[in-house]
Amino acid sequence: MSTHTDSAANGTDRAAFDIDDPKLTRFQIVQEGARRDDIEIVHYEPQFPVAGTKAERRMTRTVAGMFLLTGLAATAFLVIYIWWPWKYEAGAGADKFYTPLLGLTLGLALLFVGFGILTWGKKLLPKEVSIQDRHLVHTSDEDRKIVGNTMLYMADELGVKRRPLLGISLLAGLAPVGAVAAAPLLGGLINQPHKNNQMFTTGFAPHNGELIRLVREDGTPVRPEEVSAGGQITVFPGIPHGVSNRHADSPTLLIHLRESDAQSARQANAKVGHEGYMWGNYTAFSKICTHAGCPASLYEQQTNRLLCPCHQSQFLITDNAKPVFGPASRRLPQLPIEVDDEGFFVAKSDFTETVGPDFWERP
Repeated sequence: MSTHTDSAANGTDRAAFDIDDPKLTRFQIVQEGARRDDIEIVHYEPQFPVAGTKAERRMTRTVAGMFLLTGLAATAFLVIYIWWPWKYEAGAGADKFYTPLLGLTLGLALLFVGFGILTWGKKLLPKEVSIQDRHLVHTSDEDRKIVGNTMLYMADELGVKRRPLLGISLLAGLAPVGAVAAAPLLGGLINQPHKNNQMFTTGFAPHNGELIRLVREDGTPVRPEEVSAGGQITVFPGIPHGVSNRHADSPTLLIHLRESDAQSARQANAKVGHEGYMWGNYTAFSKICTHAGCPASLYEQQTNRLLCPCHQSQFLITDNAKPVFGPASRRLPQLPIEVDDEGFFVAKSDFTETVGPDFWERP
């Protein structure tokens, strides 16, 4: 490509062509604009020289069908996103298909819209090959008019006016796709996230005024003498299904601190208003990492640090399980504990802070 400026002869040619002549067609104006921009149309071939042929109508229906399938797939995504049961239930239930169906419907919507646009461009738009020399000129009013008519001509070439089915199907197909894009932003407003206080309640919440015991994985309750000094044990709420995934937010680490460490822990508790959360030298913290929900289960008794193996977050147990290393930014919630009349550990109340990864609705 070469760079040059307009010549006097080019200016003469411009004067000979009246851009405001009402007899000119839009395509003639486009041709004049191409000529002034030193564009040589090497090849220009309409896909269907004769409008309204069976082949053109068949291809139009094919493209329209792809756009309509896009709309159906996107609508199915919205229906599944809003109404399909998503809450986990034990066994083989409909909730197991929630995420796969979302992926399938969204994938089909994007696939059909992609094929629709490609087919429209390959099979309905004219074939054109043009060569243009690069040049620098001042933009005149006539040039702006030519550009405007060129854009309108391109819109005409899309064939939406001549083929209204394409426009209708495109609108019907892409409108649900737009709704799909907005669904994650508005989805949280569809259902009340605090229904039954589910974000703030675990299996340790007292039931009918009765305190919940801390039990092992086999369901047996725990006595203080069963945890040696410096040792720890994972405990669960002593309720039906308390050791199952139904209460996956409830696993807790019960730790028996040494005397000096327990004193430091009690002093740290007093600073944050957690007096009475410990029983003797025993303390209990949620085992769910506040970074990504992994099990923070590696306890180093010499340093009193609890390590999450997923992303290496470390929590200092003697300082309210404060994060001291890694990506976690919030301490592990502490479970208030005591011993009942039979000598077993019980939760004095549920966790007073949200368990697991932080979220924007946490007060």
